[in-house]
Amino acid sequence: MKEYQTITEISGPLVFAEVDEPIGYDEIVEIETPAGDTLRGQVLESSKGLVSIQVFEGTEGIDRKSSVRFLGETMKMPVTEDLLGRVLDGSGNPIDGGPEIVPDERRDIVGAAINPYAREYPEEFIQTGVSAIDGMNTLVRGQKLPIFSASGLPHNELALQIARQASVPEEADEEGEGGSEFAVVFGAMGITAEEANEFMEDFERTGALERSVVFMNLADDPAVERTVTPRLALTTAEYLAFDKDYHVLVILTDMTNYCEALREIGAAREEVPGRRGYPGYMYTDLAQLYERAGRIEGREGSVTQIPILTMPGDDDTHPIPDLTGYITEGQIYIDRDLNSQGIQPPINPLPSLSRLMDDGIGEGLTREDHSGVSDQMYAAYAEGEDLRDLVNIVGREALSERDNQYLDFADRFEKEFVDQGFETNRSIEETLTIGWDLLSMLPKEELNRIDEEYIEKYYPEEETPEVEEVAAD
Repeated sequence: MKEYQTITEISGPLVFAEVDEPIGYDEIVEIETPAGDTLRGQVLESSKGLVSIQVFEGTEGIDRKSSVRFLGETMKMPVTEDLLGRVLDGSGNPIDGGPEIVPDERRDIVGAAINPYAREYPEEFIQTGVSAIDGMNTLVRGQKLPIFSASGLPHNELALQIARQASVPEEADEEGEGGSEFAVVFGAMGITAEEANEFMEDFERTGALERSVVFMNLADDPAVERTVTPRLALTTAEYLAFDKDYHVLVILTDMTNYCEALREIGAAREEVPGRRGYPGYMYTDLAQLYERAGRIEGREGSVTQIPILTMPGDDDTHPIPDLTGYITEGQIYIDRDLNSQGIQPPINPLPSLSRLMDDGIGEGLTREDHSGVSDQMYAAYAEGEDLRDLVNIVGREALSERDNQYLDFADRFEKEFVDQGFETNRSIEETLTIGWDLLSMLPKEELNRIDEEYIEKYYPEEETPEVEEVAAD
């Protein structure tokens, strides 16, 4: 192991040093400051005679007299099943006051891409307990389904609700023993101390921490650490899924903070910027994270991702949501107008989409024709939304009886189906029962997206008025 005192430049989170031997990309570095502190970093770029190093803890205290040691290995995550119930910082160090981690092994955080030939198609339902997701945009095991939010909206509350409620119901029904176990890996990037306290209070209050591994990167932590946190979380998830047969749900929040860290590092490296100043390789970088979701043929476990991002200026054409939408299999939109009406969670089903929904519903669930009910509610709600714009112009009195039925449906759909609160956990049976109750507001002839056999089975019978018999004198 060679030690150098050849630092030539310090720029933001980066340190540049001269070397006289080849240095590997992503190699781990230790930098010892004149004050005796040891900081960790990672080789970001290596060329003949010069390397650039991103320092995880920040470059404060580093000067030209500091010593640089190259360890000859890439960053690794110590993995073990005992990580469940633990809280770690953004670099993977325990911060919950518990014992040091004794790993079964140490794994490279970059991970290996799943061989497409070995991928198993995602088609098994995950119940989140949230009707707007389960009923309208179903989450499937092995899927990557992001939540598109914006500043000031309650995406953190929704993330916590999903983390504590998510389950795999049909396996327990079939096997009677719950099937493979369910675990949550929660990776927080760039959140405030107040948000971190809220997360931990909820995890501890609800007992969700027992089946979770939490990574916490706070807003005042170095931006460079933010680029490592999701990779540590995903490495842990892959170990639990493919070595220990867990069904793992990975929640990453906030991906916007992750992308801002990429932009900061790119600026420090004086890279030519892409759209809105973000690096031109951001699509590739995000794909390396999102594509680590999936199932492997012959393995019981699975990795499902719910990345959460806040759209700057509520703009879904911004590079972060735009690129995320290209890579992932749909999106869940949190709506500002619904939030202002007090609807919780304020999920708008109209722009939301789960591309794998049709493969994860239908046979195997206890209520038939989930797809038809979802399609019919979507169409009815969309028509009700359009009619609301018309009401603002001509007034409700000018509309037909049919139009007024659709307006009433839209109101009840938001208040009874979408608005369930952040503490309510609905089974898929309860969600579909509410859906049928709402659809019964509409005449049978309007239910043109549901098979006739299901209409006959679930549509409530019309009550015939009782005729009073008048006795003859």
